[in-house]
Amino acid sequence: MKRRVWLTLGAVVLGGGGVVTYAVASPADGHGAAARTKRPAKVYALALKGAASNKRELARTSTQQFSMLGVSWKGAAQRLDGTAQVRTRDLATGEWGAWHDLEVNADPPEAPEAEARGASEPLWVGPSDGVQAQVVRKDGSTRALPPGLQVNLVDPGVVTDAELKSGGDADPAAFAVTESPGATSTDSASPSTSVSPSDSASPSTSASPSDSVSPSDSASPSDSASASASASPSASESASLPPAPPSTVPQPPMVSRAGWGADESISPDPSEYNADVKSVFVHHTDSANDYSCADSAAIVRGIYTYHVKTNGWNDIGYNFLVDKCGTVFEGRKGGVDRPVLGAHTYGWNRESAGIAVLGTNTTVSASNAALTSIARVAAWKLGQYGADPAGTVQLTAGATQKNYFGTSFTAGTKYTFPRISAHRDGYNTQCPGSALYAQLPTIRTLAAGPVQGLKVSSVSGATQNGTTYYTKGAVTVKWSATTPASLISKYQLLVDGKTVATLAGSATSAGTTLAVGSHTVAVRAVHQSGRTATSASVKVVADTTAPTFTSSPKLSLRTGTVNTTAVPVALGWKAADETALRQVKLLSPTAVTFGPTTTSSNRTAPSGSATTWSMRAYDWAGNYRTSSPSYTPVILQESSATKTGTWSTRSSSSYLGGKSYSSSAKNASLTWTFTGRSAAWVVSRASGSGQAYVYVDGTKVATVDLKSSSTLYRQAIWTKTWSSSAKHTVKIVVVGTSGRPTITTDGLVYIK
Repeated sequence: MKRRVWLTLGAVVLGGGGVVTYAVASPADGHGAAARTKRPAKVYALALKGAASNKRELARTSTQQFSMLGVSWKGAAQRLDGTAQVRTRDLATGEWGAWHDLEVNADPPEAPEAEARGASEPLWVGPSDGVQAQVVRKDGSTRALPPGLQVNLVDPGVVTDAELKSGGDADPAAFAVTESPGATSTDSASPSTSVSPSDSASPSTSASPSDSVSPSDSASPSDSASASASASPSASESASLPPAPPSTVPQPPMVSRAGWGADESISPDPSEYNADVKSVFVHHTDSANDYSCADSAAIVRGIYTYHVKTNGWNDIGYNFLVDKCGTVFEGRKGGVDRPVLGAHTYGWNRESAGIAVLGTNTTVSASNAALTSIARVAAWKLGQYGADPAGTVQLTAGATQKNYFGTSFTAGTKYTFPRISAHRDGYNTQCPGSALYAQLPTIRTLAAGPVQGLKVSSVSGATQNGTTYYTKGAVTVKWSATTPASLISKYQLLVDGKTVATLAGSATSAGTTLAVGSHTVAVRAVHQSGRTATSASVKVVADTTAPTFTSSPKLSLRTGTVNTTAVPVALGWKAADETALRQVKLLSPTAVTFGPTTTSSNRTAPSGSATTWSMRAYDWAGNYRTSSPSYTPVILQESSATKTGTWSTRSSSSYLGGKSYSSSAKNASLTWTFTGRSAAWVVSRASGSGQAYVYVDGTKVATVDLKSSSTLYRQAIWTKTWSSSAKHTVKIVVVGTSGRPTITTDGLVYIK
């Protein structure tokens, strides 16, 4: 793999006569955002200095605008066994931020060229105009640090029209996105500057960090460039191109290289290809998580510029990049649908593709949107070669090394990997961070299927009772799944195991009409992989038959205090349904709702006028039946009775009608005759009240004691109800109880 180094050089004379060549960033002219015009991506380099062999540093230095930085050193294969820290000054506020550790344990190139440099992972810091840095050998060791240590500052520029129109805060939706291959990458342009780093320079050449040196520029892409993800390399490469086989799953939308503003002139070398893609390695870029997704294109452009101009690679290392909003960016050129050789996982690049998440996922999990996009890209690439994202594969090691877990690999030997693996599985690095590493099973399941968390959430047009839904026929079944819709091919609504409707993967409901009877209803989800998942079924009963009143509402008298406007009555009924009775409602004269097992209710009714008692029985499907009988409570005054024996009249507002009859004569009687279905004898009660016999239709039915510890008026003390209305007589006879023979009667109430 060809690599290039792009630097603008100056030099400074160190104490002791040593000279270090370095690039100098121009000082900032105050703080605040630069004018919003298109400007190319640029890279600046500042030398790290120090008398001690195990420490290099850069004091606070004003610079031109940059948004990304890292450290690099001479010798791409040499590791920096130490700690690199940087802090930056915010361009807008002028405030210095906290120190940040850089990930210096980045992969070395597998076949480094002499001019390639070792480098940390780049860190996105946002618009800045000042930097401070230090590199210290690990654990205080006095061994010398690698030569040529620099801080490399990247200004991603303002390149795309979307960035220009938005004043630098582009809406991610403004970036051109495509789901099908399109434009061709341009590989023919040559760079404007190419030099090799040097640790020596003429002693007569010197520069201070405040001196301004022209940076190397990345030309902006043509405004007319197609923004579709490139699928076809240039004609010069076509003779040796590997095939671009169709995938078993759809290609996800992607922002093309032109869409994120790649300057193809700095990457003129032709693309290299693998035979196929056997696995996918997941990475994080080990940069800040607080970026705006509007800056994602600039971040990708910054990584590209850093990889080419700082690392000296011929292109960005990753095949694909994904931001926290789930936007997928085309990475290394050569055609997203071809097995492009990347530079992302040392020792394993020859049989894989690399997907990097923008940000750091050491302790912070990747967003659901990012996980979904990783899964979609991985499934699509592996699907081109018939590989199961949930499976494993044998990969041939390209280098002898150990991974993060201490597993040893020997070059040329095959080892088993999950089809979707992490950077740390193949190389000794923490990448992609422990939090994202723990999410790999989720990514594999998202990519391979089946759909997860599928369940019927509700059935509208039906009423649920326990675990059963009841409907008249037409229902809308709603469901949910934890797998994102973008990974779902379709849904099928099943009734009694048969498909009655097929919906898109974005659907969340479907309607159908059920025949009368009991049914099982479920939803089947078809993952883009073809794997299916079926929800637990729910029972739905279709019912069009209304409930019945097996005993229509009937009114009967009950004991209690009688008033002309409120006679105590009991309302009774019985209702049933062939499937399930839900409730019975009293609609008039008052509104009350009763449960399905309630069959009576104590009420009051005015006397002398007919009252309609309207009741409605409902089943769970919504069918109902109404019954509305009318009843009239009638008060028969004592004066309307046939008398025998001695009775005296008493007057008081406490009596019904203001009067009552009283007698202490044994066998004195009152007889009422009426036509009705229920009767109640009304009396006054006191501590000295006596007893009376009650006869119904000539038959003695009760002996009633009127004695009470307190004085009570208008008391319905005895009641009788028949199954139907008929002519009856009620006779009361004074018992003549010893010591308390007197009874006081206030009439008879009956219902007609």
